[in-house]
Amino acid sequence: MTTPALHSQMRNPVSVVPGAIDALQALAACTQDRGVPPQTLELAHLRASQINGGSVCVDLHSRNLKKAGETDEQLAAAAARRHIPHFTEAERAALALAEALTRLNDREDP
Repeated sequence: MTTPALHSQMRNPVSVVPGAIDALQALAACTQDRGVPPQTLELAHLRASQINGGSVCVDLHSRNLKKAGETDEQLAAAAARRHIPHFTEAERAALALAEALTRLNDREDP
């Protein structure tokens, strides 16, 4: 029996990995009330979801951000954050951190 190759991004880990939703919810809970504005955290979650190709999560985080007052332009710009001036320095840092952590497996020596 062969083991399937692991990919740097996994489709819908919540449906594949037992306990994944609990771990994701615990991670989200521990990042709240740590001095980072909720909207900035939501942007980071959106970016990680975009990288992972999680359509359900991209939709969820986009809706949450829209409710919080984000514009369509800013939501669309999250994936191209390096080249578009729609973000504060703190938001750029949060997006960069989310991207770096989500892409660990893309590195030679994560």
